[in-house]
Amino acid sequence: MEDYKFQIAELLIRLFAGILFLFQGYDKLFKVKMKGVISSFTIDSDRQNIPRGFVAIIAYYTSIAEFAGGLLLMLGLFTNFTLYALGFDLLLVCFAFTYMQPMWDMKHVFPRFLLIVLLLLLPESYNQFSLDALLSFK
Repeated sequence: MEDYKFQIAELLIRLFAGILFLFQGYDKLFKVKMKGVISSFTIDSDRQNIPRGFVAIIAYYTSIAEFAGGLLLMLGLFTNFTLYALGFDLLLVCFAFTYMQPMWDMKHVFPRFLLIVLLLLLPESYNQFSLDALLSFK
């Protein structure tokens, strides 16, 4: 079979997901800044009696995981570990948003979730255009 088509498809999906996560994390870390991210969530979390420290920990984790995870996905470095970390990130986001507002808009989270699951389900043999393949970190 024409494995190169699957390898290119995996590369495109990984790059696409990486760009989405990288710029989401970049905005949180460098444009909005962590103080702004935390303050945007504390309004809703205060109504639910969620400790600000807990909100801060989640905000820092998700922001760093998205920025670093996006970069690592684009490079194809530590791909499986990165996909697990981003999957956990999305679960935290889903839990937090659902807890604060049960009927929240999933249009930004769900496509990222599908990309992560798809990348996890693809055979590792398709991950050829990556630093993992070059350095044999598979």
